[in-house]
Amino acid sequence: MMSASTHEDGVRLIGLRGIPEVHNGDDVAGYVLASLSEMGVALRADDIVVVTQKVISKAEGRVVDLAHVEPSAFALRFARQWNKDPRYVEVVLRESARIVRMDHGILISETRHGFVCANAGVDASNVSGGEHACLLPDDADASARRLREAIGAATGITPPIIITDSFGRPWREGIMNVAIGIAGLRPLVDYRGQPDDFGRVMSASVIAVADELASAAELVMGKVDRCPAAIVRGYPFMAGDGSSRDLVIPAARDMFR
Repeated sequence: MMSASTHEDGVRLIGLRGIPEVHNGDDVAGYVLASLSEMGVALRADDIVVVTQKVISKAEGRVVDLAHVEPSAFALRFARQWNKDPRYVEVVLRESARIVRMDHGILISETRHGFVCANAGVDASNVSGGEHACLLPDDADASARRLREAIGAATGITPPIIITDSFGRPWREGIMNVAIGIAGLRPLVDYRGQPDDFGRVMSASVIAVADELASAAELVMGKVDRCPAAIVRGYPFMAGDGSSRDLVIPAARDMFR
């Protein structure tokens, strides 16, 4: 078991090992519960289940065989300029609702979900040797709700679910996990209107709790460790019907769109 904790009564992170390669139609809830059972870990009411997007997308058939993709002239030009696979570029273009920026071989796209990210979230790593591309789920919030319901039906416990993907960040180097699908918890904690330790009323403090939980879970999941799910245990989350769209800044306030 890979785990980490802040202190005895703090938050604990448990990486779920032994989950096999996922294919279209597979039972992700069953894999999560089987991993917990094999590790001797009982699901608790204060657990949050975190699962990578790639697992969900594979189970939902959101994988494209690049051999069947015919690149457009635009994709061919861009790929030739930056030494990219034109089939992959074409898939990115198809998955983009809008291209925000194109530079240095990177496409920054707005997806139809409203996410602004590199390459519309299309990923060719860890997918059949690079000959297939994995797309974002059609509706990751709905995917999270289905996973929550399936776990609840099997165990009687309906934990919050967070589905994650890796995003880059303005102003910061490196990528980190963020929440792209949520069920059962409120993704934001709003401290506006509350006094700080010195009595000043806070006016801008809204904490992206779902993103912080997604990023924390990555510490025990890793990118190459074949650990696509984790439990966050002991965090006092706020139950609710939040959505990943709650985390997307409206275009009118987004300085990068």
